[in-house]
Amino acid sequence: MAQLNMVKALNLAMREGLAEDENVIIMGEDVGQDEGVFRVTEKLLAEFGPDRVIDTPLAEGAIVGTAVGLALYGMKPVCEMQFSGFAYQAYHQIEGHVSRFRNRTRGRFGMPIVVRMPFGGGIRAIEHHSESREALYAHNPGLKMVICSTPRNARALLLESIRHPDPVIFFEPKALYRAFKEEVPDEPETMKIGKAHVTRAGEDITLVSYGAMMRPVLEAADDLADEDGVSAEVVDLLTVSPMDTETIAASVSKTGRCVVVHEGPRTCGVGAEVVARLVESCFYHLEAPIRRITGYDVHFPYFAREQAFLPGADRIKRAVRETLVC
Repeated sequence: MAQLNMVKALNLAMREGLAEDENVIIMGEDVGQDEGVFRVTEKLLAEFGPDRVIDTPLAEGAIVGTAVGLALYGMKPVCEMQFSGFAYQAYHQIEGHVSRFRNRTRGRFGMPIVVRMPFGGGIRAIEHHSESREALYAHNPGLKMVICSTPRNARALLLESIRHPDPVIFFEPKALYRAFKEEVPDEPETMKIGKAHVTRAGEDITLVSYGAMMRPVLEAADDLADEDGVSAEVVDLLTVSPMDTETIAASVSKTGRCVVVHEGPRTCGVGAEVVARLVESCFYHLEAPIRRITGYDVHFPYFAREQAFLPGADRIKRAVRETLVC
């Protein structure tokens, strides 16, 4: 197995998708000649040519709108938004057409489109470059909302998304693009969309998170074990919509306690949905109120205040300790 960071793993998934299906194309601003702002599409233009890896105008609505027409005629576009904060310009296409065609045509036409977006904080970026608005897309029927957290699951989930017959919004935590490397199988590997993963087994409390927040969550779980003897189970959602209620509820039914962590705003965030589902599914197993550790209900701050906004291991550990004494 090769040791890859997330950028290289995502690049591998697109290379595999392009190689196995001639209908797959890559579209986006600077994805070809400049190989993407984060170099995720490195060498794909040289390998597959300008008919398969297409530089587009700086017009997000046009990128996704063009992808709609291409998908209707049998192509499988993989669209890149340079940052998730730029994708609002394409939201009318995503909500009005991409998410609705399967329903609109009574199942005759799907939309095999992947919209890739770097999201979240952690790189000291300017305004519109650090948003975490996954709840906005998860709220739309007809869309899958996938968020990777490691190089291996990034490759597996993106390849599965490219093969998927319906539209997938694919969020990539840019703080993790080059944060660490992981063994990635040489042979093509996929993971099922809509399935969460228990990344750390435990008995005392369940920590639920996704994306870049998995790093401080796992750090907190290790510290709690060393400092307090707490056995924390960690669940990585991987897919925000459809959410894997069964896996989350099974974990919380076992531990009786739960803390949910995400960097998006608190109000109407993914954490609220997790809490609601747990109350519906395993209320009588709960031994304490479920806590949410999230970003605050403000616009993402400029880089001087970024770390104060993002949930860290200390905030998570404090919430766990408070939950355990309830």
